Amino acid sequence: MPIPKRVEAYLKKANKKFDVVAHKTVFTAYDLAQTLKRGLQEIGKTLLVKADKAYVLVVVPASARVDFKKLKKALRAKNVAMVSEKVMVKVLKVKPGALTAFGGLHKLEMIADRGLSKTKEIILQAGSFTDSVRMKVKDFLTLEQAKLASIAGAAGYKVPKAKPAKRR
Repeated sequence: MPIPKRVEAYLKKANKKFDVVAHKTVFTAYDLAQTLKRGLQEIGKTLLVKADKAYVLVVVPASARVDFKKLKKALRAKNVAMVSEKVMVKVLKVKPGALTAFGGLHKLEMIADRGLSKTKEIILQAGSFTDSVRMKVKDFLTLEQAKLASIAGAAGYKVPKAKPAKRR
């Protein structure tokens, strides 16, 4: 399942350089990092949240998890909660689980963790389980006019390193 045509058209119209990265079917940012043999900090994890009455896309490095107290403060919201997959499908008009990291495409506010800027390139969800988008972090943040805030906390997991084969 290649990236949706509307995602590709959105990125081309924005005139930002990007590459489509094909990979085996993955459902999580962690699996994507393992499949592409990349560090978790190079993968963007995207969540859709409801902040008071508005929906907001949140992107953090896959090596972190969203700290909802920090997110609530950054958004100046009284209530912040993740939405169900059913709501995500309805709001974004995407297939279940096929979230994109592009708030501008969905006319949604975007907030990104400052930790993203610690790497030059990022691999992002693009509405497909078998293809992702790689682009410069700077281009992504500019394109999305993302609000930057420290909204992530330690997740406590790392991609395991491959063990060398035992010699006989």
